[in-house]
Amino acid sequence: MRVLLSGYDSRGGVEPLVALAMKVREHGVEVRVCAPPDDEFARRLAGAGVEVVPVGQAVRPLVTGAKPPTAKGLPERAAELIAAQFAAGADGCDAVVATGLVPAVAAARSVAELRGIPYRYATFQQLTLPTPHHPPRLTHAGLALPPETDNRALWKREAENIDRLFKTALDTQRAAHGLPPVDSVLGYVLGDHPLLASDPVLDPWQETADLDVVQTGAWIVPDERPLPAELEAFLNAGEPPVYAGFGSTTPRGAEVVVEVIRAQGRRAVIGQGWADLGLTDDRGDCFVVGEVNHQALFRRCAAVVHHGGAGTTTTATRSGAPQVVVAQNGDQPYWAGRVAELGIGAAHDGPVPTFESLSAALETALAARERAAAVAATIRTDGADVAAQLVLDAMK
Repeated sequence: MRVLLSGYDSRGGVEPLVALAMKVREHGVEVRVCAPPDDEFARRLAGAGVEVVPVGQAVRPLVTGAKPPTAKGLPERAAELIAAQFAAGADGCDAVVATGLVPAVAAARSVAELRGIPYRYATFQQLTLPTPHHPPRLTHAGLALPPETDNRALWKREAENIDRLFKTALDTQRAAHGLPPVDSVLGYVLGDHPLLASDPVLDPWQETADLDVVQTGAWIVPDERPLPAELEAFLNAGEPPVYAGFGSTTPRGAEVVVEVIRAQGRRAVIGQGWADLGLTDDRGDCFVVGEVNHQALFRRCAAVVHHGGAGTTTTATRSGAPQVVVAQNGDQPYWAGRVAELGIGAAHDGPVPTFESLSAALETALAARERAAAVAATIRTDGADVAAQLVLDAMK
């Protein structure tokens, strides 16, 4: 038996699939992952012993290129991604779990429909799930939502926006494979029982009759990798440092981070990320890292300054380190708000930090150490186990 996991996304959207893949394999079931063809994704999945099928364009050049993609060409890029997902197929697979960009997920479900095998949609935060309890926040291509207050009406308009962008390309590919058009792309993507792969403390889901959501907890890979010897030496040489890294985002104003940390008498560990952050001097109070075990590192830090991706927020929360979230886009403002609401850190005001604004946020976070440690003890660690069992049960 084999499960296909499809995730056209940035690193934060691919990493949870590694956790699910490892748990599914513990049950003697093979796993194949469709992911963007970025080298770092291929290395991560291969290192976990997972078969990888590259789909679509590499994500990192799209995010960090001199000319980031614009909303104007979104339908055309979506059509290419849908075609690539159809071409990847699911030969020899017995179930499909899909996450990531809407057009890729819709194509993945279509492939499951072609093969007559079970399908589940997964999301790593609740903002993509229609509910009367909150409005849609991840609107597409800048298409405006009307100034209404009824959340169901807003979600209806969001579904129409998604159809306007992706339905023609999806239905064209489906027709080429003998499948009928879908009624609604969003409804088709969600399916009957979407999985919410987030922690119920960090991302509390309110039940609704509109949608039968199963919240599994976050999909986390226990990371057993040792920290590099040089980093260990740096950590052991003084007080716990402040970590600063922004993952696959490239925030403006990031150059002030080290200045702020130093001004508060702290040492720093800087995560290069896709922004290729570094140092402008060779003073010994800062250390730059690339790919590293964040689970082990964050436990050794006085605070964590980051962009607010779902995975980084969850890892920092589990570590007990207070956080400063400098949200840039997408779901990141939501996670920043949750960190502030839980009292485990600070939500920076806006995406561009200044010396004054980041200093104030870091002071707030450093004062939240006790609260952060208390919340850390409440975070679930069995999300991937729960999701793996649900997928396997669907295959019976």
